[in-house]
Amino acid sequence: MLQSEKILARNNVKIIDGDGPVLLYAHGFGCNQNMWDRVTPAFKSTHKQVLFDYVGSGKSNIAAFDAVKYGNLSGYAQDVLDICDALNLKGGVTFVGHSVSCSIGVLASIARPELFSKLVLLGPNPCFINHAPEYIGGFEKEDLEGLLDLMEQNYIGWANYLAPVVSAKGEDSVVTAELSDSFCSTDPTVAKVFARTTFFSDNRADLSKVKVPCLILQHRTDTLAPLSVGEYVHAEIAGSTLKVLEVQGHCAHMAEPLLFVEAMRDFVGA
Repeated sequence: MLQSEKILARNNVKIIDGDGPVLLYAHGFGCNQNMWDRVTPAFKSTHKQVLFDYVGSGKSNIAAFDAVKYGNLSGYAQDVLDICDALNLKGGVTFVGHSVSCSIGVLASIARPELFSKLVLLGPNPCFINHAPEYIGGFEKEDLEGLLDLMEQNYIGWANYLAPVVSAKGEDSVVTAELSDSFCSTDPTVAKVFARTTFFSDNRADLSKVKVPCLILQHRTDTLAPLSVGEYVHAEIAGSTLKVLEVQGHCAHMAEPLLFVEAMRDFVGA
C-alpha cells in the first residue's frame, strides 16, 4: 500500500466530489466525521468536501494511535497536513473545525499557511482553564481534573453526563443521543488521552500567528466555550470575523445546521 493510501485509511478519509474549492471538515473531541452530515448536503454542488476521523475516533485505524504523538495537539495538526498531502492538495483549502479542532486548524495553518485559504472555527476555545481575571476559559483546573477522574472510574457514566452538557438539549434529544453514542463508542484509552490533550492545552499564544482569513462562529450560550472566549479569539486573530449564533450548546452544526450553513456560506462565498 502506498504511503498516501495508508494515511487515507488511517484517518478513514471520505470525499464528497463536487466542483469548486475544498472544504476540509474536522470534528471535535469524542466525535467523528458523521457529525457533519447535516452540513455537507448544502455544499455538494459548490465544493469538493473532505471528511476524516482523528486516529482513535470513528472508523479510523486505532492501531495507529500513539499516546505520545497525540498527547499534544500538534500531533493531530500533523495528521491534517498529512491528509492534505495524501490528497495532493496544494492550496485553497477551507478548514472547518469544531471545538478542539479549531486549535488544531490554527496550528496546521501556522505550519502551512499557503495550504489554507480560510478557517471556519465553530466554538473555539484555545484554553479551557480560567486564568482570572484576564481570561475566563470556562473551567477551573480542579473541575477538569474531576471530569477526567470520573472518566477513569466510570467511562459510560462520564459519557452520559457530558453529552447533555455539550448539547444543552436535555437527555432525551437526538443531538444528545448522537453525542453520547459517539462518546461511548470511542476507545476509553484513546478518549482519555484526547480528553487530557483537549482540556489542558493552552494555544492562546498561537492565535496571533494566524495569517489566513478566519470566521469565528460563537454559540450564544455555551458551557464549553463562553461568549467571552469567542470575543478573545476574535481580538487575537487579526482581521478575523466574529459571528454569534443564536444557539444554546456547543454543536450548532448538529443542533441548528441551517444557521451554521448560512453563516458559513456567506464566508466561503458559495
